[in-house]
Amino acid sequence: MRMNKKELKDILVGVSFLTPNICGFLAFTLIPLLISLYMAFTNWNLETHNMFKDNPVTFVGLENFRQLLSEKDFYKYLGNTLFFMMRIPIGIAGSLIAAILLSSNFRGGNKRIWLTSVATIMLIVGCGAMVLGGMGATAMTILICGLFGVVIVSGSLGGQTVYRTLFYFPHFTAGVATFILWKKLYSPDTGPINYALTPLLNTIAPGLAAIPHSGAVVTAAGMTLLIVGICLYGVYRNTALWRDGESGIISLLIGSVFLSLPLIYMAPWTPFQTLRHLAFVPPALAWVMVAVRLGKGRRHPSNPDEGLADAVIICGAVMAGCFILLGLSRVVYGLPEMAADGLEPPKWIADYHWAKPSLMIMGFWAAIGSNNMLLYLAGLSGVSQELYEAADIDGASGLQRFWHVTWPQLANITFFILIMGIIHGLQGGFEMARTMTEGGPFHATTTLSYYIYTEGFATGRLGYASAVSWALFALTLSITLFNWKFGNRYTND
Repeated sequence: MRMNKKELKDILVGVSFLTPNICGFLAFTLIPLLISLYMAFTNWNLETHNMFKDNPVTFVGLENFRQLLSEKDFYKYLGNTLFFMMRIPIGIAGSLIAAILLSSNFRGGNKRIWLTSVATIMLIVGCGAMVLGGMGATAMTILICGLFGVVIVSGSLGGQTVYRTLFYFPHFTAGVATFILWKKLYSPDTGPINYALTPLLNTIAPGLAAIPHSGAVVTAAGMTLLIVGICLYGVYRNTALWRDGESGIISLLIGSVFLSLPLIYMAPWTPFQTLRHLAFVPPALAWVMVAVRLGKGRRHPSNPDEGLADAVIICGAVMAGCFILLGLSRVVYGLPEMAADGLEPPKWIADYHWAKPSLMIMGFWAAIGSNNMLLYLAGLSGVSQELYEAADIDGASGLQRFWHVTWPQLANITFFILIMGIIHGLQGGFEMARTMTEGGPFHATTTLSYYIYTEGFATGRLGYASAVSWALFALTLSITLFNWKFGNRYTND
C-alpha cells in the first residue's frame, strides 16, 4: 500500500521531532553499550594503550571473565553488595508500616479530646527540654529532641497532610546532597549525632560498668539462643506451609536458605568459643528439619513457586533482623568492659565494623519516606472496604485483617517494589561510596558499581571493568527474569 504525500510528510515531521532523542540515545546509550561489549573481550588498558604508546589493543576472548571469576576482590565486593541488599525487606516493611500509619486519622472524632492530646504533647516536649537543660545536655541534644516534638505537634495539628509531607520531604533532596549531609552527621568529632550521644553515654557509663560480666555473658548468650530459636521456628513454619500446600518447594528452599545464613555466620561473629565449636549444629538442624518434612510428604499439592514473594520478603526481613540481633549480642557481651574505660560514640563510616551498618541505617531512613511509601498509600486507598467488613464479621483480629486482606491486596505494589529494589541494590552504591567513604575503610563499603568505577577510571583497566559491568548485567538480568517468571503469578489484576 503506497503512502500519499501527506502521510509521508507527517511521518517525516514526526521523525524530525524524534531525531534529537534518537541521536541522544545512539550517542549516549547504544553506541557506548556496544563499545563496552567489545572492550570486555579486549586487553584495553589506558596505561599501555593511549596516544603516547603504539601498543595495539588485542582481542583476548574470555580472559577478562576468567580473571574476574578468580579475583578474590570481586567476591568480596559482591558480598558487600548483597549485604547492603538486606535493607530491601526491612525498607519494604518500613514503607508499608509508614503508609498504614499515615493512612489513619490522627485527629479522631472528638475535637475536645484531640485538643487535649495536642496540649499534652506540647507540655511533654516543653518539660522534656527543661529537664534536658537541667541535666546539662548539649544544645544539639535539646535541638534534636525539640525537632521530634515539633514534628509530632505539627502532625497532630495538621493531620495526614502534614505528616505525609514531612515524611516525603527528604526525597526531594538530590542523592549526593543527602550523602554529604549524612557524612557530616556521621563525623566522629564534629557530627551532631556523636555530639548528642556523648553526654548520654557519659551518663549511663557508670551504671553499665557496674553490671557484672556474668550478667553480660548471660544476656548475650540469651540473644544468641533467641536468634537460633527464631531461625529454627521460621524453618519449621516454612516446612508446615509447604506441607499444607500454601508454599512450593522453591519457596521452601529459598526461605530456608535465608533463615540459615544467620546461623552459618554466627560462628565468626559470636564471642563464645563453645558456640564456635558447635557452629555446625543449628544450620544442620535446620536442614534436617527440611529433609524430614520432605521425606514425610505433603497433605496438599501446590505449584513449586507458590508463596515465593512471602518467602523472600518475610524470611529476608527475619534474616536481616537476626543479623542485627547478632551484632547487638556482640556489643552487649563487651559492654561492661567498654563502659569501665568510658563509653565513646561510634566512629560510624570511619570504622571498619560500623561502616556498613551506618550506610544501611541511612538507606533505611531514605526508604521509609520514599516513593515506596507513596505507592503503598495509593494501594491502601484502593483496598475495598467490603473486604474489611467481611473480615470484621468473621471476627478477624487486626493482624489477621492485615495478613489476609491488606497484604494480598498490595501484591502488585510489593512485586514492583521488590523487583526495582533488587535491580537498584545490585547496580547501586556508587554515589554513596564515592561521596561518603570512597569505598573504605579497607574496602568495607566498596560495591560492584564502585569497583567498576575504580577499575575503569582509577586504574585504567577498561577491558576488565567492562567485563565486570557485563557480569553485573547478567546477574541482574537473571534475578529479574527469575522474579518476573515466578513473582508475577501472585499479583492481582
